[in-house]
Amino acid sequence: MNPTNEALAGKVALVTGSSRGIGAAIARRLARHGASVAVHGRDPQALAAAHGEIERHGGRAIRVAADVTSYAEIETMRLRIERELGPIAILVANAGGSPIPPGPVEEISEEGWRASVDTNLTATFLTIKSVLPGMKQRRSGHIVTLSSTAGRRAHVRSPVAYAAAKAGIEMLTRDLALQAGPFGIRVNGIAPETILTERNMDLIPDSLRQSLVEQHPVRRLGTPEDVAAAALFLVSEDSAWMTGVILDVAGGAQ
Repeated sequence: MNPTNEALAGKVALVTGSSRGIGAAIARRLARHGASVAVHGRDPQALAAAHGEIERHGGRAIRVAADVTSYAEIETMRLRIERELGPIAILVANAGGSPIPPGPVEEISEEGWRASVDTNLTATFLTIKSVLPGMKQRRSGHIVTLSSTAGRRAHVRSPVAYAAAKAGIEMLTRDLALQAGPFGIRVNGIAPETILTERNMDLIPDSLRQSLVEQHPVRRLGTPEDVAAAALFLVSEDSAWMTGVILDVAGGAQ
């Protein structure tokens, strides 16, 4: 692959929700630094594109699909990764999203609430539940969760169910760091602000984009590569004495 750095050589990484956007950028970054990456998603075309890009640049990757709200499907995926690549040393629990728009609490349906919590918090929990025992047995591993600045700051643009789920991920991350630290496992989180993923590029009109830029001391919006750089830092030895940290990637927005 001619990676820029072989710091992750010999390590296997699973990045959930990595067929596009932030997850795809993280998968590319880890592969570029020597990791063998399981690229996960449920859209076959997007998954093939993300996988193909890694391989075109000389990286090693496989494609895996699973519903990350189903423990049985996650377990099947994990076993396949271990069979084809080896034990998972790095888990980036990135899969998530907001299935419902912002709105008053009383107007949120029960189905919408449960979908938001399951897509984010439950998916993160179940993925960790599957991968953590092997890491404990090997007494090593790195776990990175994906939260959001919405998880610590109320805002009218943030769907409340999504924000509550992301806040839950932050507490799960801190608690897991306490539990897993004695086993040589570090657990940290990333809380991005507005990130210009492909989806957000389509959803955010130019007029709104400029007003969002002005809310950030660093006068631009974030990119998936900004988050990927933070993820690489958290799974590398450069952050060897950090665990239980939620790292804001927010351009200084408070």
